[in-house]
Amino acid sequence: VQLQASGRLGAGWRSLRLSCTASGAILEQYTVGWFRQAPGKKREWVSCISREDGYSYFADFVKSRFTVVRDNAKNTVYLQMNKLRPEETAVYFCAADLYPTCNGYSEYEFWGQGTQVTVSS
Repeated sequence: VQLQASGRLGAGWRSLRLSCTASGAILEQYTVGWFRQAPGKKREWVSCISREDGYSYFADFVKSRFTVVRDNAKNTVYLQMNKLRPEETAVYFCAADLYPTCNGYSEYEFWGQGTQVTVSS
C-alpha cells in the first residue's frame, strides 16, 4: 500500500484540506489516521477514521475545527482543517492499517510521505 499526501488551501481563513490517496489497496478497507510532527517535538495523533464503525475521532485540541471524510470513488481520505493556529505548523502524515488503535502511531504499517503545513501568525 502506498499513500500519497497533499494539501490544498481552502476558501476560509487559515483553512487547508489534506488528501491521502492510496494505490495498491482499497483505502475504504483501512483505518486511516492523521498525525503531525513539529520541529523538535514528538509525532502526535490528530485524527482517524475507523474502518470498523465508520466514525471519525479527533484529538482534544482539534475542538471541532477539523473533519475527516472518505471519498471512496477516489480512494482518498481528506482531513479538512479550519482555523489553523501558528503553533500547528508541522509536517502532517497520513497512515493506514487494518486494525490499529486509532491514536496508536506505532500500530500503523503504511505511511504517506508527509506534507508540510505552515501557519503564519
